[in-house]
Amino acid sequence: MKTKGSIILFFSLMSFPILADSPLTSTDLTGPYRNEAIVKQAVAARGKLTDELMNYLVNPKSEIAIKMAVINALGWGFNGQNNAGTFLSFLKTKRGYANDKILMKKASGADLLCLAYLKALDDYFKVDQAIIYAEAALKKNQKSYTFNIIAALIKAQKAMDADWCAVYTITNKVRLNTKLLQDVHADVIKNIFEYMDLYKSSCK
Repeated sequence: MKTKGSIILFFSLMSFPILADSPLTSTDLTGPYRNEAIVKQAVAARGKLTDELMNYLVNPKSEIAIKMAVINALGWGFNGQNNAGTFLSFLKTKRGYANDKILMKKASGADLLCLAYLKALDDYFKVDQAIIYAEAALKKNQKSYTFNIIAALIKAQKAMDADWCAVYTITNKVRLNTKLLQDVHADVIKNIFEYMDLYKSSCK
């Protein structure tokens, strides 16, 4: 027997079917970076994080927006995947972090943001740990548009469970912040909000 709540949810989904997708699975961050050699390698990797890709991700000279494009190109796992676990082990070995606590304290903001995005895409139904990584990354770089929008997308994914208006406002807040360093291509931002703006109608 259907409850009143389930009936309401059913008709909400029927009237807005495109929102069956989500902030993490429906936003393309590769955009203008598709011709970058490292992004092509990520596409060819078919979802598996390789040593070459990880070395690119931890290279401080690599652009943060292209790092996110690489991770985005790896895709997401409907049944879960473990790229974040692979990257976490790689970071500990590469940087000499003895444990997670030390990693959280000493890792660069970029490394933590990569870890956050990988974790979120590994299992987009469970993003609590990804949010923790993203917030830690943001504390180390609060002025980057890329840092802020990745953190917002992950938090918006969490908001999907309860508040579709919040899905919109969380990311729109980043768009409205003119003080952020625009360190990502404008077409990537356009791609993100072509999808995120669909949630605006949920706000009254």
